[in-house]
Amino acid sequence: MLTRLLLIFTLMIEISFINAQEMSKNELQLMPWPQEISLNSSDFSITTDFSIFIHGDVAEDSRIFKSSTRFLRYMTDKSGVFLKEGFPNAANVSAENAGVQIEFEEVAELKMGIDESYRLEVDASGIRLKAKTDIGAMHGLSTLLQLIDVKAGGYVFSGASIKDHPRFVWRGLMMDVARHFMPVDVVKRNIDAMAFVKLNVFHWHLSDDQGFRVETKSLPKLIEMASDGQYYTQAQIKDVVAYADERGIRVVPEFDVPGHGTAFLTAYPELASKQGIEYHLERNAGIFDPTLDPTNDKTYAYLDTLFKEVTPLFPDQYFHIGGDENEGKHWDENPDIQAFMKEQDLKDNHALQTYFNIKLEKILSKYDKVLMGWEEIMTENMPKSALIHSWRGVNEGLAPGQSLTAAVKNGYQTILSNGYYIDLLLSVEDHYMVDPMPAVDLTEEEAARILGGEATMWAELVTPLTVDSRIWPRTAAIAERFWSPQEVRDIDSMFERLETISQMLELIGMQHMRSQSYIFRNIANYQDDDALRILSEISEPYKIYSRNAGGTEYQTYSPFTLFADACTADAKAVRPFQKAVANYMATNDAASKKVILSYLRQWSTIHSRIEDIADKAPLTAPILPYAKKVSEVSILLTVAVDTNTLSKNNMKLFHSIMEVQEDPSLNLDVTLAVADALTSLATYLAK
Repeated sequence: MLTRLLLIFTLMIEISFINAQEMSKNELQLMPWPQEISLNSSDFSITTDFSIFIHGDVAEDSRIFKSSTRFLRYMTDKSGVFLKEGFPNAANVSAENAGVQIEFEEVAELKMGIDESYRLEVDASGIRLKAKTDIGAMHGLSTLLQLIDVKAGGYVFSGASIKDHPRFVWRGLMMDVARHFMPVDVVKRNIDAMAFVKLNVFHWHLSDDQGFRVETKSLPKLIEMASDGQYYTQAQIKDVVAYADERGIRVVPEFDVPGHGTAFLTAYPELASKQGIEYHLERNAGIFDPTLDPTNDKTYAYLDTLFKEVTPLFPDQYFHIGGDENEGKHWDENPDIQAFMKEQDLKDNHALQTYFNIKLEKILSKYDKVLMGWEEIMTENMPKSALIHSWRGVNEGLAPGQSLTAAVKNGYQTILSNGYYIDLLLSVEDHYMVDPMPAVDLTEEEAARILGGEATMWAELVTPLTVDSRIWPRTAAIAERFWSPQEVRDIDSMFERLETISQMLELIGMQHMRSQSYIFRNIANYQDDDALRILSEISEPYKIYSRNAGGTEYQTYSPFTLFADACTADAKAVRPFQKAVANYMATNDAASKKVILSYLRQWSTIHSRIEDIADKAPLTAPILPYAKKVSEVSILLTVAVDTNTLSKNNMKLFHSIMEVQEDPSLNLDVTLAVADALTSLATYLAK
């Protein structure tokens, strides 16, 4: 009898835990999702008495004090509550009366592999946050901010018990500031967003064919001739590094060599593999031939001079040398380089680049730096200390994870970016389903060499105005892949939570929503822009670099305030409309019909509404033919849904309208993202 009662009791506990987990997934809007979480019904209300007490001797310039202060500002901005005490550990705040108590054991030295775990308990009696390090406690504050909810007409922190730690130690975002320069304020606000979703490595791509972006006093021509006057002073670099450190984020610089070297050679042409030509900064996108000469001793002397000056600006142990996309054309054309290769028994350009990389590895080791580079640096002679950055995949003719797997099996540590190229403007779903851990058999030792991954924001088609909208909120979902358990993969849950996280990102200063609104206002010339917004909700920009085919359609100084720049990779209405069509086809009831018609009637008026403002809004001209197509199809299908049928003639008309291609010279550069759903609806009605 006792055994039976114990079994029933155990079963009840298990059911209670499962229900709590399911309730958490349904109710909480957290991202990244914690390792362990359970809900309780005892929420903590946000009132004027809310305060934070940090245990221990905490200075006002410490990470945790500043992080707690930012937390209070975000919380009050969200809730509108006027606090009696606006800073942690205020004179009237103690462990006995504080709403939040924070305890941690040590201030972390910012480096790879530190303890970032935390435990968070929230109930009506108070909030308790404990961590091994201050950085772990800061992660807990990010989670706590996401626990803000509205219940019974007021703001509360949802009651929960959370035990959390990251899955991977390297969780990064790469920002290219060479192709389009990003001012310090843009960089800083993206670092804020990184901290909010628990990313911990800011990879700063600082040189490329289009510009060199760091003040270099020992090699002054790099900024005098190769920056267009757009660069960071050394004081600004130090400021950004300190800003990131305060948020628990490491900064890894990248200076791309020997390829992508036009900026270097514009300043110092004597280092070029091809002499007798004048080098100028590139204004287009693409892969270019100018390459540093790896057989010239001056090349290494110059790079040594550069590294000696810039490495102290970046405390992190890792230093990225690029090393990608060097096709070696100028090496092939240089007889002296070919003779050198023969003398050194270097069989091909890959071997020559390895020779170059090994030289750089020795230079960097003098300055206590560990070399890392894109996967092309990986050869049998490359020291195992090098960190391999895997980036190539299907688009480059390789299997997903091929180079990552090869790296770990050959003894290298590695991080993954293939699958996380957010500049490709693929759906967040595509990125979310990519995992840094490949689906291959690895030993425990090999798996441990996979450190994590990085989202990459290449800047050929973004500017300071639009970069936030290209990074966020999608990168929050990638951050979840780097932090959360591997089995957290529910697409619907991800999209639902991402909507709330997007709003929270705006709260902390991201401009992904504001920039979109500005572009609509600019296109409409400050007239009614609502139809443009509605059209953008079913339109997505061209993907996988097809917007700038050949790299010559847009230059670095081209306008990026067009309709495509306001559209996002996951147009807002697409998934809801797809589900509405599926539901209508499954039920064909009055409720589902009403939902479909609400979409179609709204889209039916887009063209006429844009036409109404067109005379005073010249930027709408390229949009009008596309808007006409959308409205004509919507009008046709509105009648069909109303009558529950689509005639053969009207089906032909539907296809003829849908097959109309936009004039490429208009630079509209978007696709109708609901095209497949509209076609499914038409096909269903035509039966």
